[in-house]
Amino acid sequence: MIYPRKRWVRTVAVLAAVSLMASCGLPRMGPNKREIFSGSVMQEGDAFVVAVNDRVTRATAVVPALGFSEQFQSAGVLGSDTINPGDTLGLTVWENVDDGLLAASEANATRLEEVQVDGSGFIFVPYAGRIRAAGNSPEAVRRIITDRLEEQTPDPQVEVRRLAGDGSTVSLVGAVGGQGVYAIERPTRTLSAMLARAGGITIPPEVAQVKVLRGGHQGEIWFQDLYDNPSYDIALRGGDRILVEQDTRAFTSLGATGTQARVPFETQTLSAVEAIAQVGGLVPTASDPTGVFVFRNEPAEIANQVLGRTDLIGAQRMVYVLDLTQPNGMFMARDFVVRDQDTLYVTEAPYAQWSKTISALTGSLGAVSTLATTATAVSGE
Repeated sequence: MIYPRKRWVRTVAVLAAVSLMASCGLPRMGPNKREIFSGSVMQEGDAFVVAVNDRVTRATAVVPALGFSEQFQSAGVLGSDTINPGDTLGLTVWENVDDGLLAASEANATRLEEVQVDGSGFIFVPYAGRIRAAGNSPEAVRRIITDRLEEQTPDPQVEVRRLAGDGSTVSLVGAVGGQGVYAIERPTRTLSAMLARAGGITIPPEVAQVKVLRGGHQGEIWFQDLYDNPSYDIALRGGDRILVEQDTRAFTSLGATGTQARVPFETQTLSAVEAIAQVGGLVPTASDPTGVFVFRNEPAEIANQVLGRTDLIGAQRMVYVLDLTQPNGMFMARDFVVRDQDTLYVTEAPYAQWSKTISALTGSLGAVSTLATTATAVSGE
């Protein structure tokens, strides 16, 4: 039996369309569950695929600990009147004579507006000589000057005032209201008080980190912990450098989620449920709630604990699987901690891929119908 030309052209076009879809595949968001599992160590791959349960959640709940060392916390608060190298002092000397050592003939007081404390901690006062000021209070320096001058002028009266100088200052940079150099004074001898003096922070407190550099040492603290734990409100020292910056941790979201992007953390700790919500949740028409994956390079000590082994060395590729349809699936996702540089991937539902196949096929059949109609018109049938 010989088929009419129209039927023959349609059959060839359908076979060509089906062959093309079979050979090239349909567009999709990424690998499916079967393909991910095929890369596991159990199937001669190089990644460990682990279903999340309570034991895995506890073993992987590692949050970066920030805080100041004992060296920072044990440092006492500086005396507000302690003089340091680099400070500036104001001196006034009254003499109980008409023609004094320091005062002019028509006055009995001499005011030295600014006397700089040198790098060795000394100042020079005429007729009193070189006096050690660093480490002393203004009152102690006043007594020393008085004792030195009493030998040369009767009953001198001395006033010593400590002015703000570069010997007792800290620098604040980053996300603060007013970056700059600030003197350590009576109200600003601790970290929180100095931050307030600089106008506070200008980023959300939930993701703000405060770093203090002192000589060759460094300490870092969450801004919220600074107020929740008074022991972290450390005493400042001259020369401290304070940096306020936003948390730089982030995870990557891919697959059938509302957003495919690199997403910064919005809280100190982030669970899988919160991460999914942060990217807009699952796509209702495309996502598979049984295929929520977290890809991570896990340190050997944690990987050994998760897998119940002791022989793993170095970072291990781990794939954690969450099934939100299980009775406790949402609880597992709520308790599983997402960490810096994690990749959150949600697979497509089989229905979504099937819908694409049907759409591609019906679209191809429409093209076949058009081709057959054109062929018929050309052939005159």
